[in-house]
Amino acid sequence: MTASLGHLPDIAASAAPPPAEAPEVLPDLVAALLPNGQPVPRDVALGLLRRQLGRIQGRVQRAFEAHDLSGLAAARWLAALTDGMVSAIHGYAVAQAGTAAARGEPSFALIATGGYGRGVLAPYSDIDLLFLSDAPLGAGGRRAVEYMLYLLWDLGLKVGHATRSVAECIEDARGDATIQTALIDARFLAGDRAVFERFDAAFAEFRRASGLAAFLAAKRAERTTRHTRYGESPFLVEPHVKEGRGGLRDLQTLYWLARHAFGVQRMPELVGPGSPGGGLLTPQEARAIRRAWNFLWTVRFHLHYVTGRAEERLTFDLQPVVGARMGYTRHGVQDGVERFMKHLFLTARDVVRLTRLLEPAIERAALGPPAVVPAGDAALSQAGMALADGKVLFSPDRNVAEDPAIMLRLVRAARDRGFEIHPLAHRALIRNARFAVRLRDDPAANALFVDLLSGRDPARWMRVLNEVGFLSRFMPDWARIVGLMQFDTYHVFTVEEHTIEAIGVLAQLERGDLAEVAPVASELVGQVQSRRALYVAVMLHDIAKGRGGDHSELGAQVALDLCPRLGLAPEETETVSWLVLNHLLISQTAFKRDIDDPKTILDIAETVQSPERLRLLLVLTVADMRAVGPKVWNGWKATLLRELYWRVAEVLAGGLSVPERDTRVARARAAAASLLGGMAKPDLDRFLSLGYPGYWLSFDPETHARHAMMIREAEAEAAPLTVRTRVIEARSVTEVTVYCTDHPGLFSRIAGALAVAGASIVDARIHTMTNGMALDTFWVQDAAGGAFDAPHRLARLAVLIEQSLSGRLRLAEEIGKLRREPARLRAVTIPPRVVIDNHASNTHTVIEVNGRDRPGLLHAVTAAISDQGLQIASAHITTYGVRAVDVFYVKDVFGLKVENERKLAALRAALVGALAAPDAAADPAIRVV
Repeated sequence: MTASLGHLPDIAASAAPPPAEAPEVLPDLVAALLPNGQPVPRDVALGLLRRQLGRIQGRVQRAFEAHDLSGLAAARWLAALTDGMVSAIHGYAVAQAGTAAARGEPSFALIATGGYGRGVLAPYSDIDLLFLSDAPLGAGGRRAVEYMLYLLWDLGLKVGHATRSVAECIEDARGDATIQTALIDARFLAGDRAVFERFDAAFAEFRRASGLAAFLAAKRAERTTRHTRYGESPFLVEPHVKEGRGGLRDLQTLYWLARHAFGVQRMPELVGPGSPGGGLLTPQEARAIRRAWNFLWTVRFHLHYVTGRAEERLTFDLQPVVGARMGYTRHGVQDGVERFMKHLFLTARDVVRLTRLLEPAIERAALGPPAVVPAGDAALSQAGMALADGKVLFSPDRNVAEDPAIMLRLVRAARDRGFEIHPLAHRALIRNARFAVRLRDDPAANALFVDLLSGRDPARWMRVLNEVGFLSRFMPDWARIVGLMQFDTYHVFTVEEHTIEAIGVLAQLERGDLAEVAPVASELVGQVQSRRALYVAVMLHDIAKGRGGDHSELGAQVALDLCPRLGLAPEETETVSWLVLNHLLISQTAFKRDIDDPKTILDIAETVQSPERLRLLLVLTVADMRAVGPKVWNGWKATLLRELYWRVAEVLAGGLSVPERDTRVARARAAAASLLGGMAKPDLDRFLSLGYPGYWLSFDPETHARHAMMIREAEAEAAPLTVRTRVIEARSVTEVTVYCTDHPGLFSRIAGALAVAGASIVDARIHTMTNGMALDTFWVQDAAGGAFDAPHRLARLAVLIEQSLSGRLRLAEEIGKLRREPARLRAVTIPPRVVIDNHASNTHTVIEVNGRDRPGLLHAVTAAISDQGLQIASAHITTYGVRAVDVFYVKDVFGLKVENERKLAALRAALVGALAAPDAAADPAIRVV
């Protein structure tokens, strides 16, 4: 089922060791523990067992890491070798306690349960044991069990255990689906086999009598809870290999259902017309299960060996290591780790599909076919639909292979009539998805697809079409982004899952669900004229990722080729292509450029040219950002986007012109004066004379009025330093204003103090007034992306700023004490990069630095800028996961741009040095525009 990936290592090729390998361990160990039938002293036995355990574990690990074994073969071999040791320990413990017959007590059987019972074992997994008897054990039996458990614990093994009679097993299984599941895998190890056989017969009868329905409902509920905890999507970039959606536990659930319903030991037993259920799997599907099972077990073994513990989550730091151990190397434009993760995600997708395929088939084979009834609607019946269990499915007389468009009609019927899609319909969609190829040039089918894309709850139906494999067959370009991840900490989902999330966000905006968090986009989305084009643009905005080159430019070309096929008009096609080409324009400008600079606004207006395109671009930007991950969107970013939109909209409404700078400054001063009517005229005149034009254009009148009051108080008290804080809940930021004597390095010292206080700077405005004082404003957030608002932390912040400026705070030492990033994130490489642009602004040199974020990074970078004799006018701070992207507008001491090549070279070298971690060698990418 997995799409061909090309150049992937064949992990399934290796075979398990010969079956004779495991039994060879047992006689030698038993003879050593029980020479002449008499047990050796416990300390001697423990030494023998530790050496045996070391040999077992070392032998399996060496064979696995030499690629002589796949993960599944290694798991089976490790379980088999462990069987021999556990059985020997059982014999030794019984010898120490005496036989049950000699004591006149009930005998017991030693049973493996859970994963160990299935005959597979991971290196650091629990060994689940059941001590089974016909009647409750006597004192001697309990002593033997206790003796055995203590030996296992002293060996450092994790043991899950229970002691039950046959009757207790049946009773406990009746009331607890978890116990019932563990007992499904029960396997005899040692002791009284007759006891196990009686249990096996009783448990089989219990399963037959209780039926599948209750067990199936319990496993579905358990799966839902598990997915909620470990990830609803199989495409999370740090997946849980065991418990996440599309992981090993989902495959195990299929096995448990098949074993409960039919008593099969292996999934291939469900292949063929003579098999239980009448052939629930095709040979290809059985092989897909085998491949997925083997691949996931191989990943799991590597995870355990790399970490030295039962680690099941594939975090960023482990992904390159595991990928390299499995033989994934760079191929074309994809790194080895990205190829490895793509294979993993495609495997998870296959597990999801196999669940959709097999689970309803098992249910129907065990419980009987559903009662299929006509749809009760002539139109639905004529379209080939029927109902079963209140859910829609294909009519029995319809052949999907002969009419592939019926797949789209079924999804539309489910949407329009409010039906759930029946599990058997999902099964049919998966098995027939390959016929979607025939619909690519079918105008009616393409129109139906666009209707699903732009209709009610589109993300839900796009996710269905993606999971069953329809989208990849219908749009080959889509297949290229399925399972594609970007190895960074910013994107939470793979590319196609992010795209579907973005489609869902767009629908939320239309419904008004996001009116509070994105009010402007929620309002504008109802005003757009090109609604279909907007939905198609969201679907295609990242369609060209992973190809090398600029994905926006490549995606724009894909749109030009694909949109006519989808039935879009020429003007819609042009709009989609333009939106894909420019889908990053708004966000990159809002977060990296000074939107108070008129040139910034005019440049965007020149690119956008029309209010309709501006509306479309803003809505697309909001949908894209909110779909990246839960921590990406916040009130501050919403504010920046909103302000940028209104400024560009104002320019477009005014015919691509802005008021002259002097006129705008005069208006700002007049507005501030009107709010300061109660201030004495000399004080007012003095304040109005303090600010240079840039200051008056950077703040609203209310802020100017607050500054006037703060400056008057500072001068009245002759205060050398004044710090004011203001929490702005609507923007999720805290505004910190500092008024003090200006001097070189001031920004850097304040930034260092804020870092020590635990505040993250998201934006800054730096102004030197005509009286030589600095009026610097910082907008900060806490580590969670919220306002920095705890009273005691605000008080400490002001103290730290004062200590930093006075030289009493040792910034380097204090910053060195700050908590570093988690180890799992250090594997993500962020090479230092410096871009110096003398064209983005008419009045300033714009410096953009990219590097790994760390405590005090802004302090180091701004110190480097100050050391070069430059003045920072404004700073724009953005973080994408562990990547910091900071932009500074600077001038030299004469108030001019920096254009001398010698000075630029020194500036670049200083910034690269500041970006590099203290113990890391820089490998910078530097360019000058």
